[in-house]
Amino acid sequence: MKTKLCLLYGGKSAEHQVSLQTAKAVIQALDFEKFDIDPIFIDTDGNWVKGPQISGPIQDVKALEFSNGEIIAPNALSTSLVKDSTGSKGNPTYDIVFPLLHGPNGEDGTVQGMLELLNLPYVGNGVLASAAGMDKVIMKNLFEQAGLPQVKYVWFIRSSWENNREPSYTKVEEELGYPCFVKPANLGSSVGISKCTNRDELEQAFIEAFKFDRKIIIEEGVVAREIELGIIGNDDPECSVPGEIVPKKDFYDYKAKYEDGDTALIIPAEIPASVYEELKSMAINAFKALDCSGLVRADFFVTSSGKILINEVNTMPGFTPVSMFPLLWKHSGVEYPALIERLIELAKERHEDKQNIKHTV
Repeated sequence: MKTKLCLLYGGKSAEHQVSLQTAKAVIQALDFEKFDIDPIFIDTDGNWVKGPQISGPIQDVKALEFSNGEIIAPNALSTSLVKDSTGSKGNPTYDIVFPLLHGPNGEDGTVQGMLELLNLPYVGNGVLASAAGMDKVIMKNLFEQAGLPQVKYVWFIRSSWENNREPSYTKVEEELGYPCFVKPANLGSSVGISKCTNRDELEQAFIEAFKFDRKIIIEEGVVAREIELGIIGNDDPECSVPGEIVPKKDFYDYKAKYEDGDTALIIPAEIPASVYEELKSMAINAFKALDCSGLVRADFFVTSSGKILINEVNTMPGFTPVSMFPLLWKHSGVEYPALIERLIELAKERHEDKQNIKHTV
C-alpha cells in the first residue's frame, strides 16, 4: 500500500520562491510507486490551496502554483479528530506531512504547532526547535548557554531603533566594529542581509533588514572559512561529510545561492581530521541544545588559527539542486531519494514515540 504524503510549500514569507524550488526538487526525487502525493500550495496571502494529486515529476515551478485550486482550511489536513453521527472518528487524511516551507509562517514552529494539534506525523523539527532555530537571537542565546563559541553579536527591536537611532549605531561600532553583518532575526536564505564597512552602510543596512522583521541582529565580521555539516536523526543524530562555501562575492547572498550560482561548493571540505571531529561534536551539541529532530544544516566559521565558531543552524535547509544539504549527504553515500525516505521514516519514528506519552494523571 502506498504512503499518503502531503507536501506543504510556498508560504507567506520572503522565502516563498525558495520553497517552490525545494518542492520541485523533492517531487523529482520521490518514488511514485511508493507515494501518493497531494500538493498544498500556500500563497503569499496565506491561503492554503489544494492541487490535484501529483503523478509524475514537475518540470516548472509554475505548475505548483494553483490559481484555481480548492482553498482549504489548514485543519482539513486531518479528519481523524472529527466524529461522525455515530461517534466514530475518521481515518487520518495523510500518513505523513512534509513541510517544505522556509522562513516565517512555516519554518518557525507555526505550522508545526498546527500539525501537533492535528496529531499528524510530519518531517522535520518540532515546535520548539523550529521557533528557536528561526530566531537568530534566541538561537545564539541557547548556543551561549550550551557553551558553544560564536562571533560577537548585538540585536535591536525596530520600535526602539525608530525612537532613537544613534545609540544603536554607536553600540554596533563600540562592541563589534567593522566589518559587520546586519540580518533580519527571523529569516533565512540570506534575504535582507548586508555587509557593512562604515557608518553609511550600517544605517542603510538597518533600514533594509527592518523591512523583513521587527527584530534584527548584527554580527561581528570574521575572516574565516565557511564550513557546513548536514545532520539527520532524532535522539541519535548523524553528521555528513563537511562542505565548504567559497563565495566569489563578499558573502554568500541570496543571488549567489539561488539565481546565478556564483559560488563554489567544495565537498568534502579539505580540513584536518581533528577539525572535522570537533565540528561534528559542536554540530551535535547544537542539535541537542535546540532539541532538534529530523534534519538540520549546521554552519560554522573556521579561522586560519584553527578556531571554530558556530554561526547558525537551519532547521529546514533548502533542497534545490544547488543546495548544500542534499549534496553533503550525497557525498556521504546517501543519494537524494534515499535521504527523503530516511527523513520520512524519522518523522514516523518520532510520531510513534510521542504516542507513548501519558496525557492523564
